[in-house]
Amino acid sequence: MTTRALVTGASRGIGAAIAETLAQAGHHVIINYRGNHAAAEALLARIQEAGGKAELACFDVADAQASSQAIQALIAKDDEPISVIVNNAGITADGPFPGLTPEMWTRVTRTSLDGFFNVTQPLVMPMVRKRWGRIINVASISGLIGHRGQTNYSAAKAGLIGATRSLAQELAKRNITVNAIAPGLIETDMLANLDVGMLKKIVPMQRLGRPGEVAELVRFLASDRAAYITGQVIAISGGLA
Repeated sequence: MTTRALVTGASRGIGAAIAETLAQAGHHVIINYRGNHAAAEALLARIQEAGGKAELACFDVADAQASSQAIQALIAKDDEPISVIVNNAGITADGPFPGLTPEMWTRVTRTSLDGFFNVTQPLVMPMVRKRWGRIINVASISGLIGHRGQTNYSAAKAGLIGATRSLAQELAKRNITVNAIAPGLIETDMLANLDVGMLKKIVPMQRLGRPGEVAELVRFLASDRAAYITGQVIAISGGLA
């Protein structure tokens, strides 16, 4: 089945890998990004050069008004509803809890939680009418086990996991699945300034994950092969738990 798939935070890292993988699977991919135009355009070019279908959608998922305008424009643009949503957008602002500022807390939680709501809520009813949909939320192992210095990020991702489980129950009888994936330590820009050697030692598999490995899990969850899987949180962490 060829569907329109919206991937948020898709210009780089895990999001870019997901966008490319879904395009390879035959989806028409909508690449959402906030401001990295060069990276988004390069990703679009790679997908199109490989024979895939994609388009760009530049808006900040944490901005309710901007998201609403962008989503409505995407809905009006094509008779085929957006039937796959990958809520991947997320940011970190790490620090010891006593030093967290309200801005650090709000910026992180708004991107993950408000972003999920702003993007998903207006797209649910078209899925219900079609009686088919896939909502895949990119959480984090931090949302399952917590992580020192990431109280804001862990809280945001734990909230996303709770939303996943609740929405899955609401939509199950409509043939719409809602799942979350919880990546562990993945080779992305988020780890660029950290001691990779030390990180590997805390992972049972003794290596970091690759964005493409996360993307393959998303490909599966977006397919008909995963039709009986909903309300689940799947860790992809090399055994880190």
